[in-house]
Amino acid sequence: MRRFHYSWIILFVVFFSIIVAGITRSSSGVFIIPFEQEFGWDRSLISLAIGISLFIYGLSGPFMGAIVQIIGIKRMMLISMGTLMAGLLLTFFMKETWHLILIWGLIIGLGSSLFLTVLSPIIANTWFKKRRGLAVGILTASSATGQLVLLPVLAYIIELYDWQFAVALILTLSAIMFVILIFLMKESPEAIGETAYGADENKSEDIRKNESKNPFLLAFIPLKEAIRIKEFWLLAGSFFICGLSTSGLIGTHFVSLCVGYGIAVVTAASLLSFMGIFDLVGTTLSGWLSDRIDNRWLLFWYYSLRGLSLLLLPFALSEGSYILLIIFSVFYGLDWIATVPPTVNISRNIFGLEKSVIVYGWIFAAHQAGAAVASFGGGVIFERFNSYAYAFLGAGALCFLASLFVIVIKKEKGITVV
Repeated sequence: MRRFHYSWIILFVVFFSIIVAGITRSSSGVFIIPFEQEFGWDRSLISLAIGISLFIYGLSGPFMGAIVQIIGIKRMMLISMGTLMAGLLLTFFMKETWHLILIWGLIIGLGSSLFLTVLSPIIANTWFKKRRGLAVGILTASSATGQLVLLPVLAYIIELYDWQFAVALILTLSAIMFVILIFLMKESPEAIGETAYGADENKSEDIRKNESKNPFLLAFIPLKEAIRIKEFWLLAGSFFICGLSTSGLIGTHFVSLCVGYGIAVVTAASLLSFMGIFDLVGTTLSGWLSDRIDNRWLLFWYYSLRGLSLLLLPFALSEGSYILLIIFSVFYGLDWIATVPPTVNISRNIFGLEKSVIVYGWIFAAHQAGAAVASFGGGVIFERFNSYAYAFLGAGALCFLASLFVIVIKKEKGITVV
């Protein structure tokens, strides 16, 4: 009987830690209207804080990857989860606009960065030799699934009680996850006398090298090499649009968009939750496919179909059709972050195992720059036109541009089926 490999326990622990980090960061979407009502802040200002958070956690990604090489995965995960807990605790004392920007912009952004950027490829590279694409798919799915599935619960708590109770729930989940990380998270297979899943027992790969180097050098040296390669810019450009069209626009403004059409907050959050359920299926399947199919074509179809769905969303809302909204939620959910596994695979193929985590961190920084633009820009467009229509139509058009970016990437030398 084959012995159960500890890599799957690590996958389980990291899966739920990413869920907690994801719901912490994305919960800002259901707090927009409560913050408007309680503090009298403009939506564009709240959107600015959310945009800063999106940008900070994306920009921090490559540095998080570098610091992990120095202090280790477990310690960095504990520090990051502790930072999220501190931000949530400080939210109870928030009074001024600069408090909002500091807490929900800087602290929450930094705390969520490791979990939502480079942790998935780090875990896949460290703990898996086989099934890396599947591992990335599962972990990536958790970053959107958790944040979306719990949103209707938070919205219901806010509606029934107050936003403070919703924050208390997230803080409790973070504290539970902190304890689980202490007892179950391990540094590497070698630390417990194992090898990575599917690896030769006589040799193992290790992405942690040059541990004595400065983290800034570790982050910038791969970037210096990557910017000379066309594929880096094509991946970064497509991921900028990916972030703009997902967490920046849908993640931040979808609930408010639906409320503007007379849909209840809990119903709107439930539609996001519905997307999260199908995201788990779509992104996990994408990870499985990325081990077997030309990753460029996967990305081409993901971006094309996402663009089409965004163009149809305003029509579905104007018609007041819940059937069309449910179809959109299923369709969009399957595609929410299915782009990540093939993007990680292409990065690994081009830049190599050791450098790919840091390079992907920079590519993801572009993703979050796009998310920040959409988060803030969506709020500005709403304030200017009292409508989100132009924001969603523009995002849909840009997705078609992203599909062209990825299809001209140089064909990979080969797909290794693992």
